Amino acid sequence: MFEIKGVSKSYNKNGVKAVNSLNLTVNNGEIFGFLGPNGAGKTTTIKMITGILPPDEGDVILNDISLAERPIAAKRTFAFVPDNPEIFSRLKAIEYLNFIGDVYKVSLEERKSRIEFYCNKFGLKDVLGNKISSYSHGMKQKLFLIASLITEPDNWILDEPMVGLDPEAAFIIKEIMRERANSGKTVFFSTHVMEVAEKLCDRIGIIKKGELLFVGTMNELKEKHGQEGQSLEEIFLKLIGSEVQEGKNDF
Repeated sequence: MFEIKGVSKSYNKNGVKAVNSLNLTVNNGEIFGFLGPNGAGKTTTIKMITGILPPDEGDVILNDISLAERPIAAKRTFAFVPDNPEIFSRLKAIEYLNFIGDVYKVSLEERKSRIEFYCNKFGLKDVLGNKISSYSHGMKQKLFLIASLITEPDNWILDEPMVGLDPEAAFIIKEIMRERANSGKTVFFSTHVMEVAEKLCDRIGIIKKGELLFVGTMNELKEKHGQEGQSLEEIFLKLIGSEVQEGKNDF
């Protein structure tokens, strides 16, 4: 599990905060969906959770370890899949996977077994000897997902993980998310795909302009903000004040 405690971040001197005093707990054994329009603060939040960006205020506690006080120990509790897999292009895929295994101190025996298992699942077994630069966007995304999974993280953090994936790979990811949550691990991911969030998530958080508008289950969201028969997409658009929803026509 992890906790975000009073985290804020500003990118400019005028004091406008991309994320403002954010508090959130993501529990063991749940899939948590992080939703919001473009520019809402989702990626900034994820970068602070993972230590890529330092918060101006607040702290992130991962498995009871402060990211501010013990960054290396805290980072060993999670694996992160970014929304843009355009790095390490000069390495071969197997070199990158072994590099990640070394960083996380995964034993050679476990590493070999996990690489074989996940590469078979995602169809990359026959191209592990190729350079990452030769991979398509979807193949790079699969590689980064595999790299994150061979570490067996307690907290699996993903930023728009299904962008660029084919339907089969997206289905596999959703299966793995549920398996990990069922085993007591934490899954946290951002997405713009409302149908996926509605069907998959145990709880969701909706953020707008750096502040949380809602945290809870789908049933709680419908009871508090919805109407009979409304989908997550419809409630989400209403909550963020979308002009699309306000002027919505039947199609």
